[in-house]
Amino acid sequence: MSKPRILILRAPGTNCDQETAFAFETAGGDAEFIHINQLIESPSLLEDFQILCISGGFSYGDDIAAGRILASQMHHQLSEFINEFHQAGKLILGICNGFQILIKSGFLIQNDDQGLPATLTWNDNGRFVNIWVNLKANNERCVFLKDIEQMYLPIAHAEGKFVARSDSVLDLLAENDQLALKYCRPGGLNGHVPFPHNPNGSMAHIAGVCDETGRIFGLMPHPERHIAGTQHPRWTREGASEKGDGLAIFENAVAYFA
Repeated sequence: MSKPRILILRAPGTNCDQETAFAFETAGGDAEFIHINQLIESPSLLEDFQILCISGGFSYGDDIAAGRILASQMHHQLSEFINEFHQAGKLILGICNGFQILIKSGFLIQNDDQGLPATLTWNDNGRFVNIWVNLKANNERCVFLKDIEQMYLPIAHAEGKFVARSDSVLDLLAENDQLALKYCRPGGLNGHVPFPHNPNGSMAHIAGVCDETGRIFGLMPHPERHIAGTQHPRWTREGASEKGDGLAIFENAVAYFA
């Protein structure tokens, strides 16, 4: 397959779809926009694609909670088809609002008898935060993070704090190599990661999570906003790299089907 096809899901309030499509096409894919109503009406459309991406934005204005309405639509009306899509060996990516949707729909971390094992909630400071952050990858399992060690990407969210129901849930996710991406200090330093390096207060400094197969991945930072070196906030002082750090995520997804 020369060019895997990417379905960029749209909903009222989605506003990062164009940049996400550009990122996938820069990486060598073929992106197409499909509205959630269109997909609910014709879920067989999924069969024509290899990657499903839920991009960032404010689906349905985040009126109930970030991503809640679209997550409910997908869970109640598309679960069977999305599960079939995943079981066919295909990839699913959720960025920012897309991460919130994958978490709250149960596609990323499956519900148990107590409900959702983890969620994304309000930042510790109770505000929308829009800054650049340092990130450290755990790429043992996640397809999207292959050969990536560190990244510098922008974040822009108010409800990005990852919270697990209990320490045992967090430990299980860690044991399964599902805590795929973490906020860190400059240079990849771990240990205590205070604000603004951990911009929302996420447990264990978690910025992104994958499922047990590594083929579903959700992250709060925006890789589609750092595709070119000139998008780096200090490129005029430090020089521009050929590629932005975020491009590798999309290249890995496209290369998975090469």
